[in-house]
Amino acid sequence: MPTFDIVSEANLTEVKNAVDQTNKETSTRFDFKGSDARIEQKEGELTAYADDDFKLGQLKDILISKMAKRQVDVRFLDYGKIEKIGGDKIKQLITVKKGVSGELAKKIVKLVKDSKLKTQASIQGDAVRISGNKRDDLQAVMAMLRDEIKDTPLDFNNFRD
Repeated sequence: MPTFDIVSEANLTEVKNAVDQTNKETSTRFDFKGSDARIEQKEGELTAYADDDFKLGQLKDILISKMAKRQVDVRFLDYGKIEKIGGDKIKQLITVKKGVSGELAKKIVKLVKDSKLKTQASIQGDAVRISGNKRDDLQAVMAMLRDEIKDTPLDFNNFRD
């Protein structure tokens, strides 16, 4: 019985490269001269430090452009609230989403059941497994999910025939 998994995970190596490029660009740009603007990465969390809101916005714009060049979907980024740290400095926590959330997994299962295709969907931890009798049905499910779910990037992997 053919199956595939639906997952949502960013390539953390490319995220690290984008962060490194962002830090390198901010160290050479004139508008950041004398500023302590930077992004630090720990596993799936990024922390952006800047002198003010404007520089923080510029820093995020640079990060987004670097991630786009490296084919990392920016919908993986979840921005936290801006916090003040000593003096005029501010920081913002940016988490890199990983896995299909429980709410999204339930939505995917409901969409698959409502599609009337001869497929089954089951939640497997951070992934959703789709199984069916025909490969064509599975491809129809993939196309339907690409059309229906726009807010989270989905990857289809572990295809077994």
